Amino acid sequence: MTNNEAVPTTTDSGIAVASDEHSLTVGPDGPILLHDHYLLEQMAQWNRERVPERQPHAKGSGAFGGFEVTGDVSGYTKAVVFQPRTKTDLVARFSTVAGERGSPDTWRDPRGFAVKFYTAEGNYDMVGNNTPVFFIRDPLKFQHFIRSQKRRADNNLRDHDMQWDFWTLSPESAHQVAYLMGDRGIPRTWRHMNGYSSHTYMWVNQRTEKFWVKYHFISDQGVECLTQEEADALASSDGDYHTRDLFEAIARGEHPSWTLKVQIMRVEEATTYRFNPFDVTKVWPHADYPLVEVGRMTLDRNPTDHHSEIEQLAVEPSNLVPGIGPSPDKMLLGRMFSYPDAHRYRIGANYNQLPVNAPRSPVHSYSKDGAMRYQRVSDPVYAPNSKGGPRADTARYGEQAGWHTDGELVRSAYTLHAEDDDWGQAATLVRDVMDDAQRDRLVSNIVGHLLDGVTEPVLERAFEYWRNVDKELGQRVEEAARAG
Repeated sequence: MTNNEAVPTTTDSGIAVASDEHSLTVGPDGPILLHDHYLLEQMAQWNRERVPERQPHAKGSGAFGGFEVTGDVSGYTKAVVFQPRTKTDLVARFSTVAGERGSPDTWRDPRGFAVKFYTAEGNYDMVGNNTPVFFIRDPLKFQHFIRSQKRRADNNLRDHDMQWDFWTLSPESAHQVAYLMGDRGIPRTWRHMNGYSSHTYMWVNQRTEKFWVKYHFISDQGVECLTQEEADALASSDGDYHTRDLFEAIARGEHPSWTLKVQIMRVEEATTYRFNPFDVTKVWPHADYPLVEVGRMTLDRNPTDHHSEIEQLAVEPSNLVPGIGPSPDKMLLGRMFSYPDAHRYRIGANYNQLPVNAPRSPVHSYSKDGAMRYQRVSDPVYAPNSKGGPRADTARYGEQAGWHTDGELVRSAYTLHAEDDDWGQAATLVRDVMDDAQRDRLVSNIVGHLLDGVTEPVLERAFEYWRNVDKELGQRVEEAARAG
């Protein structure tokens, strides 16, 4: 097969698919539909490609601690975990995305930042990264993105050529790639990086008023990064550098902490906001939506059994307690299926019975049987029933947080807002956020990456990619790469 042959994409049953990039939604901005069988096939098959380590975020570690509310956001959410002066136990896990369990901690890669809050109303999970944006905005492309960052089929080697091939054919990646190739692409330690929900969530208060929110965990240790040279040296001398640093810091009593702050947008403002507030490749500028303090997360206890407490930890964005809900963010909606499905495959159907995943609140569920179940099931095992089984208490907990939507069933990109494009926020990051020294390191990192196996025509597309972000930056990258 040559690149010029028009070969249609099909399902695994050989049926032609309607789109490689867009999930089926109710209108351009509506929710993803369960009967998008191709999306479900892609996500479900993806979750079963490898056993038993995680697909992305395989290399990582974490620790236990607590969260204490220091601000007052009770006017925005009724979630118990965020009520004034509330204290909640938690576990956090940090990771790299693309590497396997034995890969170096200091590769240039986004870092996972996942937190499980053991609240009085059940587990509340946040799955994020150390950057406020992501590479893509539709879950149909997620599997393909991660495969492009992992290993080739023929030689089983990671390949910069296929990474840049995907990125340059997916211009929505520019904002995240600018972060990745900049200083924040390699944190000095997990303690010295921020964490972000990246996704937008819904908060609902006691009066049923609704708000859109983004989470920012700001490192109280400050943000510090490694240069490419420092990271390469550590990859050779100590592949577990970040893992070791966190464990030893906690062991000697240096307990890292992060201040949780949120951006809050009124629901009615979303439609006319200049950027699509649900596009995970975009940020909300702080000048538009300032940070509001919520509380502090502190990690003060190391695991005693890494496998049972960290490797078997299952964090999933579908764990949303009353007062918190999803948004129309397509990537978030896809992950709400993908994460728990991955856990069921990787560690079994009863993964929530493992101590690290078990909620501290009572469980009254109709789930039964399955491999490795050890919590006994009692009758009745069905609903509805007249035998005294649990019943949904809508009057007490309210309807699930949601939003109005309607429209035709379509495979489409988001509706563009006034200032939406793929390059503008990346350009702002490069021109206005980075200083001259940071831009110099950005160019050096990009060029070094491109010179490591990226071939034509991908190389020329990469130059154009960066010219689209910033003309001068693109020229510098091309001149340095051509000279190299």
